[in-house]
Parts: sequence; C-alpha cells; structure tokens
Amino acid sequence: MNATLPRHATMSQFIVQDDCLVVGGIALPRLAARVGQTPFYAYDRQLLDARVRDLRSALPREIRLHYAMKANPMPALVAHMASRVDGVDVASGRELRVALDVGTDPGEISFAGPGKSEAELAQAVASGILVNVESKREVELLAGIARELALPARVSVRINPDFELKTSGMKMGGGAKQFGVDVEEVPALLQRIGELKLAFEGFHLFAGSQNLHATSICEAQDKSYALALKLSAAAPAPVRALNLGGGFGIPYFPGEAPLDLGPIGENLRKIVARARNELPNAQIVIELGRYLVGEAGIYVCRVVDRKISRGQVFLVTDGGLHHHLAASGNFGQVIRKNYPVAVGNRVGAGPREKASVVGPLCTPLDTLADQMELAVAQPGDLVVVFQSGAYGATASPQGFLSHPPVVEVLV
Repeated sequence: MNATLPRHATMSQFIVQDDCLVVGGIALPRLAARVGQTPFYAYDRQLLDARVRDLRSALPREIRLHYAMKANPMPALVAHMASRVDGVDVASGRELRVALDVGTDPGEISFAGPGKSEAELAQAVASGILVNVESKREVELLAGIARELALPARVSVRINPDFELKTSGMKMGGGAKQFGVDVEEVPALLQRIGELKLAFEGFHLFAGSQNLHATSICEAQDKSYALALKLSAAAPAPVRALNLGGGFGIPYFPGEAPLDLGPIGENLRKIVARARNELPNAQIVIELGRYLVGEAGIYVCRVVDRKISRGQVFLVTDGGLHHHLAASGNFGQVIRKNYPVAVGNRVGAGPREKASVVGPLCTPLDTLADQMELAVAQPGDLVVVFQSGAYGATASPQGFLSHPPVVEVLV
C-alpha cells in the first residue's frame, strides 16, 4: 500500500475468497448475476445478526433496543430487523405502514419528527403506536383525534435539551433546534397533556448522531437521564418509557476507529441501577439506525469505461451520486472524503494504481472515489462502496438526470 495515501479502517466484516468479496455467502460476481443488474445495494443478514448479538452482549439486558428505520426502510430489511430488536422507530406515515406491514407489534413502535401531518397523527392513534410529540400543536391535534376515534393517544415528549452530544457528526439537540420541545417549555406541555387526558408514557431525547467517542455518548446519556428524572416530577403519570436516543457511529473515513461499546455498556448499567429506584416503571430504550445496519451493506456498480486524462485514471461506472449521495460527499460533508472503496472482484491480488471512480452523470460532483489506491480495473469489473447499509438509496436523488433506479437485495 502506498504510504502517502490515507488509509481507512480495514473492512474486515466481509469474507474474501479467490480474490472476490463474499456477501451473504455468495461471491460478488455471482451475486451480481443473481440480482440481474448493476448498480445495486446488498445487505448481509449474517452481519445484521452479528451486530445485534454484539450489542446484546455489551449492553445491560434491561435495555430495550430499537431500530430507527429512517437509516434503511427497505421492507425486507425492516422485517428482518424487527424480529431481532425490541421495537422500531419511524419518522413518517409511510415508514409506519412498512413497520406494520412486516408485523411489528404496534405497542413497540414510536414515531418522531418535527412536522407530523394531521393525517400521520391520525394514523398513529388508529394504529396504537407511541407518538413522540414535538410541539403544542401536535398535542392539541392528538387530543381531537383521540376523541374522534374514541382511542387513546399514546404520547412521549421529545425534549430539546440544553446540551449537545459532543463530537457528533450531526447535532440534533441543544441550542435552537427544530427538533423536540425546548426543555424550559416541557413542564407546561406536560400540564396540558394531563388536562387533555392523553396517555402520557415518557420522554425521548436524541442529542446527536454518528459519534465515535464513547465518553461523549456516556456524558450525553447521563445528562439525558438526569434531565428526564427532573422533568418526571411534572409528568401527569409515571414514566414508563425513556428513550435515550443513540448516536453510535461507524467509521467511514481514514483515521476513524470503531466505537468502543465497553464504556457505554458500563455506563448504562449504572443508569439502569439508578432507574430501578428513581424511575421504577420505566423501560430504557436505545434507538439505533446507522450502527445496526450501516456496516452490513455495500453499494455495487460496474466499470463501463476506463479513461486516462492527462495521466489520471478514471473508472467510469454505471452508478453514482444519484444512488449514493453520501459516498459522493454531498450529504453533509464540508470537505469531501472518500468512503472505503474496492474493486470487489479484484480485492487484494494483482497490480494496483491510483484511480478515481466516477459515475455517468453530467456533473463533476458525481465522484465515488477521488484518487484512491485500487486494483487495476477494466470495463466489466465491479466497484464496491463499503459502509453503505444506511442512508443510501432513500437518501439519494434517484430521479436526477433520469437514470434507472437502484435495486436493493437482502442476502
């Protein structure tokens, strides 16, 4: 490996046989033939199961593990995950329909989002799921819907705390935010929930996401628990559910290391021990999306042309930013950095070179890898983008320039 090129953490979750990546027990060229086209996303069931097992072993058994399906709402994947976790968190009415269609217990579904429509709130009440309310408007609408349907409206208050999840890739709490109810306004909202006789169940806090620092996650969990405990004194009923959010990150870029679950598990054991006395009716929930599915997925596209422009190699593929916006660097990156990328049917053996992987779109933004060291590839070879199980297909502008949509498979 050229020492001048930055290195990613080793993508060791997938097996390599005969110099080919193996996904779900199937060699990549055969999988591409089975799918019937490129580009495609592939998600490995065995890796999904392994991630859940690792979490179960690291976290206290009392912790309820929820899948945040906004990370990847593919129905087959949601069905797989729903049978292995304790609940599913949705962020739209359409996600709610998928969660119900795959057989998730409505009692274990929660719904968060700052702009829920009246129709979505009616869906939630009719389905019997828990709504994480984020404004007074939602509370008033839910009260009317509950009366009209003669059904209870189960609610939890999403709090916008007065702190952030430090070192997180995306901050979703602290300061002025569109998410949740500012902590200083929560007591008055709790009083109104009691007056309207809504079925209050607890609190939801989600301070940030994509964090690789266990100390920051532990600090946010401690502060979240303390805040919920303080606010419980104003609640119209005992706290039955306390969602501490997630924020667990995965390594994408050179220099990043996997999250250490050990300190997080130990910290949660302390919180669970406190809750037995201080919030004895509460189930404590950890809500994870990216961390559960991100490393189990790959994006695969095929080289259609090999071009050399003034000495620089370009591998032109049939995939690109319209399918994988995040890998192109246009989904929140300030300075573009490469995702881990490989030639999936020439993983380790043979000559290597510095090359850029680009797509078919008429824009220089359509770049999946910028001057990375890769195996020398030719038309027909398969390029793989790792860490692609979360925020891939549904987070990308698939209608851009009217190229065909991407296929997703669970293997």
